[in-house]
Amino acid sequence: MILTEKKKKPDTVLNEKEDVFILGIETSCDDTCAAVVKNGKEILSNVISSQNEIHEKYGGVVPEVASRKHIEMIDVIIKEALDKADISSHKISAVAVTNRPGLLGSLLVGVGASKAFSYYNKIPLIAINHLKAHIFANFLADDRLVFDSEEKYISLIVSGGHSSLYIVNEGLDMKEIGHTVDDAVGEAFDKVARYLNLGYPGGPVIDRISRNANSGFVEFTRPMLESKDFNFSFSGIKTALIYRTKKFPELMNEKNIPDLAASFQAAAVDVLVQKTIKACEKFNINKVLVSGGVAANSKLRHEFIQASSKKNIKIYIPPPRLCMDNAAMVASLGYFEFKNGHLSDLDIDVYSRTDL
Repeated sequence: MILTEKKKKPDTVLNEKEDVFILGIETSCDDTCAAVVKNGKEILSNVISSQNEIHEKYGGVVPEVASRKHIEMIDVIIKEALDKADISSHKISAVAVTNRPGLLGSLLVGVGASKAFSYYNKIPLIAINHLKAHIFANFLADDRLVFDSEEKYISLIVSGGHSSLYIVNEGLDMKEIGHTVDDAVGEAFDKVARYLNLGYPGGPVIDRISRNANSGFVEFTRPMLESKDFNFSFSGIKTALIYRTKKFPELMNEKNIPDLAASFQAAAVDVLVQKTIKACEKFNINKVLVSGGVAANSKLRHEFIQASSKKNIKIYIPPPRLCMDNAAMVASLGYFEFKNGHLSDLDIDVYSRTDL
């Protein structure tokens, strides 16, 4: 399965000597984001309005609440991004916006604002796939990455909604080779954290309390580790933790919670790292791009570095601020789509799933 983009030639020829300023807009879930990126690499601004505190009491994102908050914040965030970049709207070359995959109501807010900005300023509109944009967080963070050569990469995208492996080919085509068959890893972190009364979002708090804990406290099975494909399963680890604590209630004592969380985290991370390394060996690719919110997890970063050094594989992981949903990655991808003439019409729609 190949991810491809609709191609439309630009109305004007791009002058390669001119600087290109892309306004990126990202509202696929619960963060309202806008950024300005120059020439695909230089972040002039990257503004994020988080809704974590709003959704914390629900233990997860409530779509209707998220979309209403986006409506409140979108104009404010776009203005702040322009102000921080010290650039006026008429100097923006194009606007890039996430239109898939994500929560439909949330996506509609960002796409609607982008259409208005594009129409008013008479500049091109570029529809962006959120998953593909995550890869460009790596590009923004590392000057050594080149996406217009014959180089191939294994890409692991891990977040609250996605846990997938891809081969990234020349021209930025993405071929999926594996995905989660149940919960995404970030979703499993959230559910475990809620069960252990640790709060929301679960990933950061489990990461924090696990750093000095015993990750071998409970030896959880690594689901699908020996399967012949590159798919993942994380629901079983979560269920195993719940069943274990029901059988042995003393595990829920406050002093045991960090060790319990660390044991769950170790199992989830182990599966992600080992399956990604196996994909490198299977397809004879020695470069890995890790992105998405879970890529900020310190255990995951450490284990990838350890495994890559043993296998002579190069691992690219963005700094934590670029792992989370942000509009800089959207603007960066937008720049390359703009250069290649991949523009969109004002009648673009939104999609809850990607076209993979």
